[in-house]
Amino acid sequence: MKAKKLKNANFWWAALLCLGLDRLTKAWVVANYTLTVPPQTTPILPGIFHITYVTNTGAAFSLFANGSLWLRWLSLLVSLLLIAWAIWGPHLNRWQQVGYGCLLGGALGNGIDRFLTGEVVDFLDLRWIQFPVFNIADIAINIGILCLLWSAWRQS
Repeated sequence: MKAKKLKNANFWWAALLCLGLDRLTKAWVVANYTLTVPPQTTPILPGIFHITYVTNTGAAFSLFANGSLWLRWLSLLVSLLLIAWAIWGPHLNRWQQVGYGCLLGGALGNGIDRFLTGEVVDFLDLRWIQFPVFNIADIAINIGILCLLWSAWRQS
């Protein structure tokens, strides 16, 4: 009997990879750092890149601080819509699959934090550009957006 090919397989692989990396790195930070004021930090490249353990009750760049209640439901809704799109929507091209998969992995990664603790664990600290502390889920969401923009540009 011939095995059935998984529809939009790259979507699922990208989502699992992003979610797995996000959960593993956050678990490592929580296990090895203490949430303190000022935040506990380890310089990897002093003045350029640090691991700094902070939490965020809002969205990206601390927008909507203390909005964890509605943000958790938004994360869940976005995740369910992306899963439905991958299952019942059209066959997506490779860039769309990876893009939507990264969006799902990032939404689930931060959504899980919001549901479990009401705040998101952030730890990647780019000091040299004074950028807000972020995490792997945030990177996944941005990679997803870039993949979708690339796909749209290639189709036009």
